[in-house]
Amino acid sequence: MKNKSIQVTGLQKSYKNLQVLKGVDFEVEQGSIFALLGSNGAGKTTVVKILTTLLKHDSGSAVINGFDVATKPDHVRQAISLTGQFAAVDELMTGRENLIMIAKLRYLKQPRQVAEDLLNRFRLTEAADRRVSTYSGGMRRRLDIALSLVGTPQIIFLDEPTTGLDPESRIEVWKIVKELSDSGTTVFLTTQYLEEAEQLADRIAILHQGKIIANGTLLELKKLFPTTKVEYVEKQPSLEEIFLSIIGNKEGA
Repeated sequence: MKNKSIQVTGLQKSYKNLQVLKGVDFEVEQGSIFALLGSNGAGKTTVVKILTTLLKHDSGSAVINGFDVATKPDHVRQAISLTGQFAAVDELMTGRENLIMIAKLRYLKQPRQVAEDLLNRFRLTEAADRRVSTYSGGMRRRLDIALSLVGTPQIIFLDEPTTGLDPESRIEVWKIVKELSDSGTTVFLTTQYLEEAEQLADRIAILHQGKIIANGTLLELKKLFPTTKVEYVEKQPSLEEIFLSIIGNKEGA
């Protein structure tokens, strides 16, 4: 049985009089890809901020690699990395310089070798000595993910990593995410593209109005799709159809 990289129980968070998280529960297995889905304002980014120690929750617990995010934030930070929606790279520096800088900030031995290895891994060697301002959107995103892997974190949080990318670049990022998981890295993914979760995730959780209303493999979520609808659909229902059906059922309840 695999270890749990992330364990969240009864997580609650309010902003003034607005309760954003109303008791969120889920677990993420080590080395798996976990996708958190939800409409805008559902609370996805709030969950990510709490798990990455950027925001304090009101009640409940969040444990990363055995460390409580509230009481052991420094230990949590050593095990994780976060890549946000917008590439956090220095455009005036080259790709190589960006990687060397982060490796030095993390006090790693042989920062140039660390940079070289990541440039090779993310197929950026040819562009390594060009300013990042000349990179395409897909190349910047690849560099951004490479930067987040300096120091080999055990868990990487990807908050809508392919927002704004063209289809070809998106597929490139998908390939990288799968490779990360195959190498044993736990990937926590939030996305607005349901196809992305369908392609990548081992488990999918749907966050709606501050609560997890469905959580399982794609096959398990398909079983929640109304059987009357399945009879009239020749192909298997897409995750988008399942998502809209589950959300609709909860809103109508």
